[in-house]
Amino acid sequence: MKQISFVFIFLTINFGGLVIGSFLMNDGPTSEWYSNLNKAPWTPPGWVFGVAWTAIMIFFSIYLAKLFTTETNKKFIFSIFLIEFIFNVSWNYLFFNQQLVFAALISIILLTAIIFYFYFNLSKNIGKYKYLLLPYMIWLCIATSLNLFVLVNN
Repeated sequence: MKQISFVFIFLTINFGGLVIGSFLMNDGPTSEWYSNLNKAPWTPPGWVFGVAWTAIMIFFSIYLAKLFTTETNKKFIFSIFLIEFIFNVSWNYLFFNQQLVFAALISIILLTAIIFYFYFNLSKNIGKYKYLLLPYMIWLCIATSLNLFVLVNN
């Protein structure tokens, strides 16, 4: 029962982060600035972002709940999670709201490093649950390439 409670706690925090991130990106993908950018040919259609982030946050919440109920170093894990949360939310603000493409790239690279750290360093005792991070890792690699393309080609 404890793990289920943590799933709901992390779902609330993670989806709260998505709401905050959406608010911070202002007009975001519908802005004139974004519409006029040279974007990577592999940029997915807009609806894919919502579907991807929804699935990623569900999987990440289940992963975190398992990690949190298995490991004893909860303070450390939660600290790393908070850093992940800050980088995740701040990317929207940096990229869309402030149009700081390079700063956003640094933010997403650090976010990616944190998720890879979760996978390779904090997942040793949770077995197959670590695979719940793979969609997040793949998506961040794609998103980083999209951010880099915008930086280089605009």
